[in-house]
Amino acid sequence: MTEARVAASYVQLLYEHVAALGLDAPALLGSGPAAGEHFVALKRWQALLQQAQTLDPGPPATFGLRLGRGISPRHFGVIGYAALACGTLAQALQRLERHHRSVYDVNQAQVELRPEGLRIVWGVERGRPGALVDETALAALMQLTRDLSGRPLRALGVDFVNPRPADVKPYEAFFGGPVRFAQPLTSLTLAHEDLALPLRASDSALLALLDEQAERLLRELGTALSEPVALWRHTLIGLIRSGRTALADLAQALHLSPRSLQRRLSEQGSSFQTLLDQTRQQLAEAYLRDPELELSEVAGLLGYSEHSALSRAFRQWTGQTPQEWRRAQSLKVHSS
Repeated sequence: MTEARVAASYVQLLYEHVAALGLDAPALLGSGPAAGEHFVALKRWQALLQQAQTLDPGPPATFGLRLGRGISPRHFGVIGYAALACGTLAQALQRLERHHRSVYDVNQAQVELRPEGLRIVWGVERGRPGALVDETALAALMQLTRDLSGRPLRALGVDFVNPRPADVKPYEAFFGGPVRFAQPLTSLTLAHEDLALPLRASDSALLALLDEQAERLLRELGTALSEPVALWRHTLIGLIRSGRTALADLAQALHLSPRSLQRRLSEQGSSFQTLLDQTRQQLAEAYLRDPELELSEVAGLLGYSEHSALSRAFRQWTGQTPQEWRRAQSLKVHSS
């Protein structure tokens, strides 16, 4: 499990859980993730879970389930907030799956569409991190679907690779469906009808904040645009963050047909691809100036499935990789 890790924002969930027990988490677990620490090594995460398990007064076997109940989109960092921009639970889960490595980089997640529903599967190619890690991860994901949808959703089935505990009833009660152990893969299956549920809108202020930040970054770059193109770009920013980067997506958001939008862009001396590329490049450069943002987080904010896709596009725009561009900017700042 070389280089396996989890997001520091995800680890914060553990410290909040211990604090909710009325305990001094930093004193008992050690200092939490530093402000500039984006990831925590899997070995450290495993050790922290084991320590916290001994502090929790509840049954040790189901500690991961109790911990997972406290999850929210903010524990998934910018990807969690970006998921809130999606229209349905299916779109949000797809987005989280595409960017899962920026939150939970242990084993690769895959999504399978089956007749009974959608199955999210994790293999064991990078090892078996153990029951505490696996159960916390699946409990957190199940709780997140409930948080996003605002409904007490039930899993159609859950599989764990770890040995069967003495009592499986608490697991079935938490997930709301059959839970199997000692399976070749870890998985969570959700019903198709649940995937079509719209997401609750109680975090719309957070989404607006992301859009405002992006708009501010673009304004700081001083790009001169005509009024209609500026309006279209403003709409495009939210679509980019949610991974909807097709002409048809922007046209739908503007209540135009794709052909009408193409014609209007042409009248302004532009095209959809030009508008998309320019907006993405300008946002990418602005985000890369922030040393606190990981490349995977920048890629997520720009609607890319992984940072390698961002790297390819950025090289086409600038002739440099994002890492090279960021280093060059850092040298300019320190030399000035």
